Amino acid sequence: MKVVENPDKEIVKQIREGLERTGGYCPCRLEQTEDNKCVCKEFKEQIKDPDFEGFCHCMLYYKYK
Repeated sequence: MKVVENPDKEIVKQIREGLERTGGYCPCRLEQTEDNKCVCKEFKEQIKDPDFEGFCHCMLYYKYK
């Protein structure tokens, strides 16, 4: 299992700018709750899932099996 940053530097730049604007909360989510603080609860659970491979919700990180 390996988690890496998205290789698309433009997406990374946009997401990082959004994280800065929102104080570390996922810029793709409407609610600013602890569950939506980067790295979000959803992706943490996906990381634990041995069968999951793919991007987090905002596409900042990618998890390989």
